[in-house]
Amino acid sequence: MASVLVVSAITPAFAQDASAPQADTAASTRGATQLDKVTVTGSRIKRAEVEGPAPVVVVTSQDIEKQGFNTVYDALNTLSQFTGSVQNELSSGSFTQNASFLNLRGLGPGYQLVLINGRRAADYPLPYNSQSNAVNLANIPAAAIDRIEILSGGASAIYGSDAVAGVVNVIMKTNFEGDTITLRGGTTTRGGGDSGRLQWVGGKTGSNWSVTYAFEAMEREAIYASQRDFMDSYRDDPSVNPEDATAIEGVRFTVNRGAGAIREWPAPGMEEICGRFPDFETFKSTPAAAAPNRCGYFGYPATQTVRNSDSSQSAYLYGTFDFNDGLQAWGQLSASQSEAKISSSTRFFQSGGALGITSHYDPQFGGTVGNINRFFTPSEVGSQGAQNNYTEKSFDLAFGLRGNIADRFDWDATVSHSRYTADQKFNWPVASRVRDFFFGPRLGTRNGLPIYRLNVDRLLNPLTPEQVASFSETYNSSAESESSQGTFTLSGDLFELPAGPLAMASVLEVAKQKYDISPDFRMEQDYAGTEGPMGRTATGGGGKRSRYAAGLELSVPIFSTLKANLAGRYDKYDDASSVDAASTWMAGLEWRPFESLLLRASHATSFRAPDMHYIFAEPSGFFLNGVTDEYRCRRDGLNPLDNSDCGAGTDYNYSIQGDRQGNRNLKEETGKSTTVGFVWDVMDQMSLSVDYYNITLEGAVKDISFGYLTRNEADCRLGRTRDGAPVDGTSAACDYFRSLVGREGINPALDEDEKIIDYHSVPFNQATQRTSGLDVSWKYKIDTDRWGDYNLGLNWTHVLKLEDKEFPGSPTRNVRDHMQFFNFRSRINWTAGWERDDWAANVYGFRWGSLPNWGETDRIGSYVIWNANVQKKITNKATIGLYVNNVFDTLRPKDSTYNEYPYFFYNYSAIGREIFVQFEYKLN
Repeated sequence: MASVLVVSAITPAFAQDASAPQADTAASTRGATQLDKVTVTGSRIKRAEVEGPAPVVVVTSQDIEKQGFNTVYDALNTLSQFTGSVQNELSSGSFTQNASFLNLRGLGPGYQLVLINGRRAADYPLPYNSQSNAVNLANIPAAAIDRIEILSGGASAIYGSDAVAGVVNVIMKTNFEGDTITLRGGTTTRGGGDSGRLQWVGGKTGSNWSVTYAFEAMEREAIYASQRDFMDSYRDDPSVNPEDATAIEGVRFTVNRGAGAIREWPAPGMEEICGRFPDFETFKSTPAAAAPNRCGYFGYPATQTVRNSDSSQSAYLYGTFDFNDGLQAWGQLSASQSEAKISSSTRFFQSGGALGITSHYDPQFGGTVGNINRFFTPSEVGSQGAQNNYTEKSFDLAFGLRGNIADRFDWDATVSHSRYTADQKFNWPVASRVRDFFFGPRLGTRNGLPIYRLNVDRLLNPLTPEQVASFSETYNSSAESESSQGTFTLSGDLFELPAGPLAMASVLEVAKQKYDISPDFRMEQDYAGTEGPMGRTATGGGGKRSRYAAGLELSVPIFSTLKANLAGRYDKYDDASSVDAASTWMAGLEWRPFESLLLRASHATSFRAPDMHYIFAEPSGFFLNGVTDEYRCRRDGLNPLDNSDCGAGTDYNYSIQGDRQGNRNLKEETGKSTTVGFVWDVMDQMSLSVDYYNITLEGAVKDISFGYLTRNEADCRLGRTRDGAPVDGTSAACDYFRSLVGREGINPALDEDEKIIDYHSVPFNQATQRTSGLDVSWKYKIDTDRWGDYNLGLNWTHVLKLEDKEFPGSPTRNVRDHMQFFNFRSRINWTAGWERDDWAANVYGFRWGSLPNWGETDRIGSYVIWNANVQKKITNKATIGLYVNNVFDTLRPKDSTYNEYPYFFYNYSAIGREIFVQFEYKLN
């Protein structure tokens, strides 16, 4: 189970030093007072107590197996502290569909520091949401993991940048003895998703050396939306009657011959034309329509992957060698590679993408043709196969020396380097080729419009895969990131105080980091009339930074029952941003009024240097659909908050093309974190911990929102706010807001043509983010002679507050409860385990609390998942197990207002029940 460490005989075996030999479990359960000094995440000082001033959650490799999960990410994502939402494989339009990120405390994927054996790893080279950088947990092999320690709260005084919400430290196996092979195979009961996994973990030790190795290979079949009947069609929209559901128009265009004579095609013969396409069907434009007048594609989303196919392999090697003088050399190498196939909904084209203009004059119709839609069906494309192929490789190399000075101070000198590469390949229609295929050559100009002769036969009849291939092209993009670091640590007892030794740890670090994103050059050009992919853009970027740091930590015994913990650190940056240096500090208290009770508190400052892609991102394009032009709306005396005045369907609501690039004037984000709580050994083998946390973040880097920008731009142009307060339109802030919004026809007469023609988005230092809440953990172990041994546990997190401000003086937003952000205000997980003789069984469950519904009129229900498994030791070396995840085949909570595909929030799983069989064999 995901266990919170407590000062009792229940959990000391979890508190192993990453570099220390793994102790025998039986020997480790003699009590906390008999533990050797070890290092626990959140401090570099070795200590006998496994609890410190800030709470640390520990997930062991045994926990991951007992909970039934296949991957590290799946196990961590159910922990109660990760209350924020993240994009995942179900987010078919995301920029990181093949990566898995965490969101601790709802502050965002980059606000918890992810370490491998206490060291930084290379970021995933593609930016999350095309904006920020974070570490991908999908490439960390479960076979090599010993445990994962999660520190909640600011820890920059120990670890430097990024440790704002906390630290996730993945600790790998060391000093392993023997060889164990594990095979697991499984499938889903709703179809698709067959998977197989092989793990081999082993190790050897000699009188002065040790070697530990691990290998893991996994093959996983894709799951498509077509295999889930609740998301395979637009008829699944819960807000409408399936008979009245609206489809995407599979094929349609309009002809305007002037004087209001508008004709929609295909119209007559609609049913005959639609019948040519096996995936299209006729439907009514409105429920009240007397007869069908649209040719629709209800199953358009069915070809996208709900879960990617994946073929991955990883290997891990760790070794030590002891010299005669107490000096130890060590080295570690881990590497992984994966190939994933991802499919989005099928391809399509519209006249705006092919011609660069939505309308053209067509002599065969004697009028203007516009609004052409044509979607390609799976049979036309050739298969349901992947449209995006990701090939990813990573490695992490580290080596060092460690020793002792005068049997008093331990030292460790480490050098490490990690690298991550991601190559993407996809096939897509080319704008110029689609134009040539469907429209032919340009024949001239009439009334300012280009003249083309539409090939109606090709438009209104199915194509062969060869024809689709003739106007498509394969595009290749690549990205890479690197992280190199040298670290020297020194720790030990300085001298004796009346209440005990004054312990110290110091650290010196030098690090370099860089990344590069290189999209296919054809995607960087304007796609109209070029060889670029129609309707698709990419973001490039690249840069590097250097960092130098020094830190000091002290553990000061004030009384025999009271201890203070102090830490300070200085980080110096050398990069293109406005960050120069950052100083952080931490202070904590531990008071043990009784042997069974620990009262603790900590306060820390933290910082985060801006993600490099926020700094170095090159210009990239995007589209905003159906947004309100506040300036023109208010200029004409209307209310921008009234949809009937300026909402959809009005002249003030339209689509806008935008672009985004990095900002080299960004400053570091700064934070403060406070935790207060207790750990209580209620009775023999029962413990309870309760902790309150409060985190404030100033200057958080976000992209400026369109709504905020256009509201301020309107204030500046009109010289007043919505409420009528005066605004200085000549201020520097107003000059900045106006510079980001390009308009046509700006003049003192305020004519009717001054619409937005382009919009520039840049990251900026936001004003404030705040969050607070409670973490509760309960554990109980029961040993019986007759009925076996039982382990029970419960972990609960409740978010009391999560809010932010975009700019000083702007209103505070309730991010916890606002639909736009989808943050859970409570999460719970629980476990029940049983062991007797050769049998073992485990039940694991988690509950995610309610969320606002899509219409923001109410809240939807909670989300509860149960996993269960049973294992039988059939020989001294062989064990077989049956695992069932999502026992009750639970899907997303119902939300009748969710009228956008996939009709439920993407954090909920669409997989359903999974069943696995596992066989484990110990070779020696």
